[in-house]
Amino acid sequence: MSAPQPTAPAPPAHTHKNMLFTAMNIAVLVLSLLLIVFISIDTFENVNFLESHRYMTFQLWVCIFFILDFFVGLFHSGNKKSYFWQRIVFLLLSIPYLNIIGLLDIPLSHTALYFIRFVPLARSALALAIVTGYVSSNAITNLFISYTLILLALCYFCSLIFYHCEFGINKAVTSYWSALWWSAMNLTTVGCDISPITPVGKIINVFLPISGMVMFPLVTVYLTNYVTRKSKEHRPV
Repeated sequence: MSAPQPTAPAPPAHTHKNMLFTAMNIAVLVLSLLLIVFISIDTFENVNFLESHRYMTFQLWVCIFFILDFFVGLFHSGNKKSYFWQRIVFLLLSIPYLNIIGLLDIPLSHTALYFIRFVPLARSALALAIVTGYVSSNAITNLFISYTLILLALCYFCSLIFYHCEFGINKAVTSYWSALWWSAMNLTTVGCDISPITPVGKIINVFLPISGMVMFPLVTVYLTNYVTRKSKEHRPV
């Protein structure tokens, strides 16, 4: 009679919890990317998104998932009060404001409604920071990756908004690529020969260089940290 084979120990409960959180955060990022695709297509094709049942339904379910993600994290949190108050902003960002506005028929300008479409995407910033935390154990590297992706997203979103507001009004904006070039040049504080005409365009024209001046020094911090770390690794004992 053969001896019984030893059974593998069950994985600890915190491992299952971490896997659940990772899966939820990845799902948040995927849904955010799909929202960006929807917004981009509607912008390029000049679609009235309030009349698009497919988009409004998709955004509603995305927001519901974001809210569910918040309460799942709250349920598994050791300190529920601290978790709630630290992440309440992300819960507020997950509310489907656009669907509520459409349901209550609240009168808002088309530009204001277009801005509101981007509100749920701010929720993905937290998921982005958490997911990039798995890339490296170095906090500076994770911060650098997160801020780089946020900068790219900021450049893209501002180019969409600028194109939406200026195309057909500003003769210098002949296509979306003009808006993307304008956004990239202003974010890097280089400047661009395209001058905004609309109030929204002028606001973004101020906001982008300020964002670039605040966030680009992180590149210097990261490079300094990287060089210092590598020099210590190769320094003879």
